[in-house]
Amino acid sequence: MIHILTTGGTIEDLDYENPENNNTQSKITIKEFLDYANVSTPYLIEKAFAKDSRSITAEDRNILLQKINGSSVEKILITHGTFTMEDTAVYLGKQEIKKTIVLVGSFIMGSSKNTDATFNLGFAICALQFLKQGVYIAMNGRIFLWDNVTKNKETNKYVLKNG
Repeated sequence: MIHILTTGGTIEDLDYENPENNNTQSKITIKEFLDYANVSTPYLIEKAFAKDSRSITAEDRNILLQKINGSSVEKILITHGTFTMEDTAVYLGKQEIKKTIVLVGSFIMGSSKNTDATFNLGFAICALQFLKQGVYIAMNGRIFLWDNVTKNKETNKYVLKNG
Protein backbone atom coordinates (compact mmCIF):
# COMPACT_ATOMS: atom_id res chain seq x y z
CA MET A 1 0.00 0.00 0.00
CA ILE A 2 1.17 3.52 -0.82
CA HIS A 3 -0.17 6.57 1.03
CA ILE A 4 -0.17 9.54 -1.35
CA LEU A 5 -0.25 12.97 0.28
CA THR A 6 -1.01 15.84 -2.09
CA THR A 7 0.12 19.40 -1.42
CA GLY A 8 -0.58 21.17 -4.70
CA GLY A 9 1.99 22.34 -7.21
CA THR A 10 2.29 22.08 -10.96
CA ILE A 11 1.72 18.31 -10.97
CA GLU A 12 -1.87 18.92 -9.84
CA ASP A 13 -2.32 21.91 -12.16
CA LEU A 14 -4.12 23.96 -9.52
CA ASP A 15 -5.54 27.37 -10.36
CA TYR A 16 -3.72 29.59 -7.86
CA GLU A 17 -4.74 32.76 -9.69
CA ASN A 18 -8.44 32.37 -8.91
CA PRO A 19 -8.95 33.07 -5.18
CA GLU A 20 -12.62 32.08 -5.39
CA ASN A 21 -11.78 28.44 -5.97
CA ASN A 22 -9.72 28.33 -2.75
CA ASN A 23 -7.01 26.35 -4.55
CA THR A 24 -9.08 23.18 -4.53
CA GLN A 25 -10.01 22.70 -8.18
CA SER A 26 -7.58 21.32 -10.69
CA LYS A 27 -7.85 20.34 -14.31
CA ILE A 28 -6.46 16.86 -13.64
CA THR A 29 -6.14 14.85 -10.46
CA ILE A 30 -3.49 12.46 -9.21
CA LYS A 31 -6.15 9.72 -9.28
CA GLU A 32 -6.75 10.39 -12.98
CA PHE A 33 -3.02 10.04 -13.71
CA LEU A 34 -2.98 6.73 -11.85
CA ASP A 35 -6.16 5.53 -13.58
CA TYR A 36 -4.79 6.45 -17.04
CA ALA A 37 -1.63 4.48 -16.26
CA ASN A 38 -3.68 1.51 -15.04
CA VAL A 39 -1.70 1.46 -11.77
CA SER A 40 -2.44 -1.75 -9.89
CA THR A 41 -0.42 -1.03 -6.75
CA PRO A 42 -2.87 -0.34 -3.91
CA TYR A 43 -2.87 3.30 -2.84
CA LEU A 44 -4.72 5.82 -0.73
CA ILE A 45 -4.82 9.50 -1.71
CA GLU A 46 -5.16 12.21 0.95
CA LYS A 47 -5.00 15.97 0.43
CA ALA A 48 -2.71 17.54 3.03
CA PHE A 49 -3.25 21.02 1.55
CA ALA A 50 -3.32 22.67 -1.88
CA LYS A 51 -0.74 25.41 -2.26
CA ASP A 52 1.80 26.81 -4.64
CA SER A 53 4.97 25.50 -3.00
CA ARG A 54 6.31 29.06 -2.66
CA SER A 55 3.52 29.55 -0.08
CA ILE A 56 4.26 26.44 1.99
CA THR A 57 5.07 27.34 5.59
CA ALA A 58 6.70 25.59 8.55
CA GLU A 59 3.15 24.95 9.81
CA ASP A 60 2.29 23.20 6.51
CA ARG A 61 5.39 21.02 6.78
CA ASN A 62 4.35 20.13 10.32
CA ILE A 63 0.92 19.10 8.97
CA LEU A 64 2.71 16.77 6.53
CA LEU A 65 4.80 15.35 9.36
CA GLN A 66 1.68 14.70 11.46
CA LYS A 67 -0.03 12.94 8.54
CA ILE A 68 3.06 10.81 7.89
CA ASN A 69 3.43 9.87 11.55
CA GLY A 70 -0.30 9.18 11.81
CA SER A 71 -0.31 6.86 8.81
CA SER A 72 -0.08 3.11 9.31
CA VAL A 73 1.45 2.86 5.83
CA GLU A 74 5.25 2.58 5.51
CA LYS A 75 5.48 3.93 1.92
CA ILE A 76 4.55 7.61 1.54
CA LEU A 77 4.44 9.56 -1.73
CA ILE A 78 4.15 13.35 -1.51
CA THR A 79 3.19 15.38 -4.56
CA HIS A 80 4.81 18.77 -4.20
CA GLY A 81 5.61 21.92 -6.14
CA THR A 82 9.18 22.13 -7.37
CA PHE A 83 9.98 25.60 -5.97
CA THR A 84 10.36 24.36 -2.37
CA MET A 85 10.38 20.58 -2.71
CA GLU A 86 14.00 20.53 -1.56
CA ASP A 87 13.09 22.47 1.62
CA THR A 88 10.33 20.01 2.51
CA ALA A 89 12.63 17.04 1.82
CA VAL A 90 15.27 18.51 4.17
CA TYR A 91 12.67 19.19 6.87
CA LEU A 92 11.31 15.64 6.69
CA GLY A 93 14.77 14.08 6.37
CA LYS A 94 15.93 15.71 9.60
CA GLN A 95 12.98 14.10 11.44
CA GLU A 96 14.49 10.61 11.00
CA ILE A 97 11.12 9.06 10.20
CA LYS A 98 11.17 5.26 9.99
CA LYS A 99 9.29 5.14 6.67
CA THR A 100 10.11 5.46 2.99
CA ILE A 101 9.08 8.88 1.73
CA VAL A 102 9.36 10.09 -1.87
CA LEU A 103 8.56 13.64 -2.97
CA VAL A 104 7.61 14.17 -6.61
CA GLY A 105 6.41 17.02 -8.76
CA SER A 106 6.55 18.31 -12.32
CA PHE A 107 8.04 21.25 -14.14
CA ILE A 108 5.26 21.34 -16.76
CA MET A 109 1.55 21.70 -15.86
CA GLY A 110 -0.23 18.40 -15.33
CA SER A 111 -2.87 19.18 -17.95
CA SER A 112 -0.31 20.15 -20.61
CA LYS A 113 0.14 17.73 -23.49
CA ASN A 114 3.90 17.57 -22.92
CA THR A 115 3.80 17.36 -19.13
CA ASP A 116 6.45 15.47 -17.21
CA ALA A 117 3.92 14.83 -14.43
CA THR A 118 2.78 11.43 -15.70
CA PHE A 119 6.30 10.05 -16.05
CA ASN A 120 7.48 11.52 -12.74
CA LEU A 121 4.51 10.13 -10.85
CA GLY A 122 4.93 6.64 -12.31
CA PHE A 123 8.67 6.70 -11.73
CA ALA A 124 8.20 7.82 -8.10
CA ILE A 125 5.63 5.09 -7.40
CA CYS A 126 7.98 2.47 -8.81
CA ALA A 127 11.00 3.82 -6.91
CA LEU A 128 9.05 3.99 -3.66
CA GLN A 129 8.46 0.25 -3.76
CA PHE A 130 12.20 -0.54 -3.84
CA LEU A 131 13.85 2.19 -1.77
CA LYS A 132 14.94 1.70 1.84
CA GLN A 133 13.62 3.87 4.65
CA GLY A 134 14.50 7.51 4.18
CA VAL A 135 13.41 10.66 2.38
CA TYR A 136 13.98 11.06 -1.35
CA ILE A 137 13.12 13.28 -4.29
CA ALA A 138 12.24 11.46 -7.54
CA MET A 139 12.26 13.69 -10.60
CA ASN A 140 12.80 13.10 -14.32
CA GLY A 141 14.23 9.60 -13.98
CA ARG A 142 16.56 10.29 -11.06
CA ILE A 143 16.36 9.62 -7.33
CA PHE A 144 18.05 11.91 -4.82
CA LEU A 145 18.56 11.61 -1.08
CA TRP A 146 17.11 14.52 0.89
CA ASP A 147 20.51 15.81 1.99
CA ASN A 148 22.23 15.74 -1.40
CA VAL A 149 19.87 17.43 -3.84
CA THR A 150 19.33 20.91 -5.17
CA LYS A 151 17.30 22.45 -7.97
CA ASN A 152 19.36 23.97 -10.77
CA LYS A 153 17.21 26.93 -11.72
CA GLU A 154 19.08 27.47 -15.01
CA THR A 155 18.43 23.96 -16.36
CA ASN A 156 15.19 23.41 -14.37
CA LYS A 157 16.46 20.05 -13.17
CA TYR A 158 17.31 18.52 -9.82
CA VAL A 159 20.98 17.69 -9.41
CA LEU A 160 23.31 16.35 -6.74
CA LYS A 161 24.55 19.02 -4.34
CA ASN A 162 27.88 17.27 -3.95
CA GLY A 163 28.70 15.97 -7.35
